[in-house]
Amino acid sequence: MKTKSLNQKLAYIQAKFHSKKTRYNSFGKYNFRSAEDILEAIKPFLLELDVTVRINEELTEVLNVPVIQSVATITDGEKEIHATAVVGIDLDQKGMQMPQKFGSASSYGKKYALGNLLLIDDTQDSDATNDHGTKKKVAAKAVKPELKQGSKEFSAAKKYLAEGGNIVAIKTKYDVSQELEDTLLNLK
Repeated sequence: MKTKSLNQKLAYIQAKFHSKKTRYNSFGKYNFRSAEDILEAIKPFLLELDVTVRINEELTEVLNVPVIQSVATITDGEKEIHATAVVGIDLDQKGMQMPQKFGSASSYGKKYALGNLLLIDDTQDSDATNDHGTKKKVAAKAVKPELKQGSKEFSAAKKYLAEGGNIVAIKTKYDVSQELEDTLLNLK
């Protein structure tokens, strides 16, 4: 049998992978899958294809908002393929202690980094679509402020990028025109 490349192994996993939604959210009344469910479901592929999967997280700050960047990696020991998810931490979230706020963001980041790597489509997942009765709040938050050149936010974004940050994190908080993105990236 011909040896498969890492790309072929990942494509095989993406085509065959299934993870059941074993968790239940009693508040929203829906089933969902967690990062742990995904990791458990991928284990048989790891042995079969002689690959490993890991998740690394980095806590950063984008314009005074803490952000967790989760990177899911599959490797065959020689080559690696990465997928990233960036999740902001809502420090004003009511009903949660600080560790829960960070833990919740970490769990979401891991889940979505793995979902990006394995091509898990969560569009039918209530965890992705349930608004918990806060649709009006979410709609209001969905409009991001525009990042404008010369503003204090622009200066903070420049500094963030100069210190090794990435444009994706900035774009999660601000609406960034292509022209301004090009300007920011050329300043590095």
